[in-house]
Amino acid sequence: MNKADLSAQVAGDLNISKALAEKAVQSMVNALGAGMNKGVVIAGFGSFAVVNRKARIGRDPRTGRPMKIPATKTVKFRPAPGLKAAI
Repeated sequence: MNKADLSAQVAGDLNISKALAEKAVQSMVNALGAGMNKGVVIAGFGSFAVVNRKARIGRDPRTGRPMKIPATKTVKFRPAPGLKAAI
């Protein structure tokens, strides 16, 4: 499912226009992004958190030579127990 599919699903479920549903979905995406550094918990769905990955040594897949992979931040998702059971 992509954002357009999600917007169409929201529009159908709430019996609202597709344009209004697209605005609602975009607003939710913006709110998630803005709150990511603090951590986001959606009850019954899961939690999102920013985690730091340490710098490490990896291998170039083409040549096999060692290469430095820099430290970076990434997003970690942990599903809620109800969502985990549904999968």
